[in-house]
Amino acid sequence: MTTTEADQVTPEAVEAVEPADHEHGVHGYHKQKDEHLKRLRRIEGQIRGLQRMVDEDVYCIDILTQVSASTKALQSFALQLLEEHLRHCVADAAAKGGEGIDAKVEEATKAIARMMRT
Repeated sequence: MTTTEADQVTPEAVEAVEPADHEHGVHGYHKQKDEHLKRLRRIEGQIRGLQRMVDEDVYCIDILTQVSASTKALQSFALQLLEEHLRHCVADAAAKGGEGIDAKVEEATKAIARMMRT
């Protein structure tokens, strides 16, 4: 789903299509789970490549270049997961109203703060 398409989805439409069952395994990323797993396997391969590079005594600058690429890949994955959390979990809490929205916003804010520290 593109950002433009997602902007047109109302909380009511999301609730009708996606059950808000966060405690029972339905999370914002569930529709892209296979894509996320593929992406994480690629990142895992990059990390194994780093191990191989160290084992083979590759030049340190070349290893650092690969560390940078792996870090960027993880950051990109985290940003996508955060966006899905905001669109699904936070939007669901907002649609339901009450005190749940404050908790979800605080939770997301703390996650963003952790991401910014890295």
